[in-house]
Amino acid sequence: MSLTITIKACQLYSESENRFYKVPDTTIELEHSLVALSKWESKWHKPFLTKEQKTREEAIDYIRCMCITPGVDDVIFMALGNSQIQEITKYIDDPMSATTINNMQKNGKSSRETVTSELIYFWMNESNISSDCENWHLNRLFKLIEITAIKRQPDKKMNKRDIGAQNRALNAARRARHGSKG
Repeated sequence: MSLTITIKACQLYSESENRFYKVPDTTIELEHSLVALSKWESKWHKPFLTKEQKTREEAIDYIRCMCITPGVDDVIFMALGNSQIQEITKYIDDPMSATTINNMQKNGKSSRETVTSELIYFWMNESNISSDCENWHLNRLFKLIEITAIKRQPDKKMNKRDIGAQNRALNAARRARHGSKG
């Protein structure tokens, strides 16, 4: 699922270039996807999915990487207002799924692994997830990877107390069904 943003016509001034730019009415389509993540990380040489605050330049560049509308002039991205950036941030943060999963690992600790595009591609490969999914919203792709990992885990073995309780319940049901005392 993509996001459509409309930038109203305006005039921008670049202090560094001492130049005015005329921005026409423009509509762009954005996708928060593995493809966008890969483009950004290739340019900046650092992981995007960290709690580290991004500079405005880095944030705008990620929006540029998200853009799937062909031939958009770079000046268009500089014309994005705060409300539009908030809308884009809300879209990026949207889980895009009704599925909820406990994010704890087997040992009860949350993962501290730095997630990069290459790691996500590895997870996709390990899970036999088609590369067509690289254009999905990242949060939806993460949910598919999580579900695949959970479904591939072997069934947990029951402890002796649970086995005993299950056997007692089965025996009680059989006794009741057959009208037997033992």
